[in-house]
Amino acid sequence: MFLEIDRLMNTFAPAPGGAFLQTIIGSQFPGKPKFLPEKIPHTIDLDVDAKSIAFEIQAVDKDKPTILLAHGMGGCSESGYIKRIAAKLGLQGYGVLLINQRGSGSGMGLSSSLWNGGSSEDLAKMIDYFLQRHPYLLLIGFSLSGNILLKYLGEGRSLPPGLIGALSVNPPVDLRVASHIISTHRSSWLFNRYYMRLIGNQVRALKKNFSTAIDPDLSTIWNFDASYTAPVGGYKDVDDYYDQCSGKHYLKNIETSTSILCSLDDPFVPPEVFKNVSMNSHVSIYQPQGGGHMGYISLHQTPYGDRRWMDFVVLEWVREMSDRRTSK
Repeated sequence: MFLEIDRLMNTFAPAPGGAFLQTIIGSQFPGKPKFLPEKIPHTIDLDVDAKSIAFEIQAVDKDKPTILLAHGMGGCSESGYIKRIAAKLGLQGYGVLLINQRGSGSGMGLSSSLWNGGSSEDLAKMIDYFLQRHPYLLLIGFSLSGNILLKYLGEGRSLPPGLIGALSVNPPVDLRVASHIISTHRSSWLFNRYYMRLIGNQVRALKKNFSTAIDPDLSTIWNFDASYTAPVGGYKDVDDYYDQCSGKHYLKNIETSTSILCSLDDPFVPPEVFKNVSMNSHVSIYQPQGGGHMGYISLHQTPYGDRRWMDFVVLEWVREMSDRRTSK
């Protein structure tokens, strides 16, 4: 569908070290943007006792679509990769929206519950909010928000016409598989501890402002989902949550131009989860040999003077989608 993106996906040469080192560098050494334009805060009502704080970098070029960036599990609008990509987009004239999922970032403690892998209703409200202010949106979801994005696109809702494309980066489209790997594999203990520390911060803010909130098991992702996500979300149990919310079940119904980037060596999203999954013709999947989970540290410098290949590909996808809209 996008010839330049197709070519780029086949030319990625990862830096040596393997998937886990890629993933560690991506999450623990995110780097800092050289310059981040001024951000304007927005408070979005999601539900009773539920608010999200999002931030906007205003567009320099008003003819370009606005880009919505949604962070991964435990993250927020201040996550390193969000700020890096937002800064690069802003310098190219794009308007950028840095959202915070329910209970995350600047919105910690403002909602009576936390977000989860099925929070597509929250995403829908944020998208609708910003489409009242901007004519065109491109959506980019990272990791767990990437799964939510696929669910939002494919669950049969009436999508707004200003939504012109979506990119899902390393989405855990089988939540059961990803949770089991992070929670039980010896090789993933560091990542489980890292994610649970971040979620623990969200839980403490929640408990401070909503004393009746459930006190979850924070030992592993699986136990957290079983003790908190499933009961609070209204699911029968953790398996019901995983079954209803895994993005792979929604790919066949997506009719918006959508791209998925997920390396073949992602330690939490094995390539097998995409096999035998029905995909709509509007969905393109790109699976480089290396990159880990949102690492994509390149052997060579990108045109932006760093080795953050994920940033480079995201910006190239945005450019091609923007060009495609204006050429119609």
